[in-house]
Amino acid sequence: MDDDIPEQIHDRVVVLLEEMFARNEIDHDDLVSIVFTATDDVRSAFPATAARTIGLGDVPMLCARELDIVDSTPRCIRVLVHVDTTRDRADLRHVYLEGASRLRDDLPG
Repeated sequence: MDDDIPEQIHDRVVVLLEEMFARNEIDHDDLVSIVFTATDDVRSAFPATAARTIGLGDVPMLCARELDIVDSTPRCIRVLVHVDTTRDRADLRHVYLEGASRLRDDLPG
């Protein structure tokens, strides 16, 4: 994320969630809950607020802080989506967008 402004947080969270759902063929009814974390320099908006704008208002969501680690990725929002699925874990596709791709270079894009 370039700037800590509500519009950019909203846009990036929506893109991230939509990409996660598309790559993994996740439907709304598959969702159990969503956990967002953000680094300390993300302060202008809750990531869950953006998720509610795309129809996820009935999904339990939690926002939390990442550990403040020296030289960690700045202005980073992570999301952990809990889904009800019969698919193998190996079939799920992780999504890292923008500068977050350097967080897990061991996973396919």
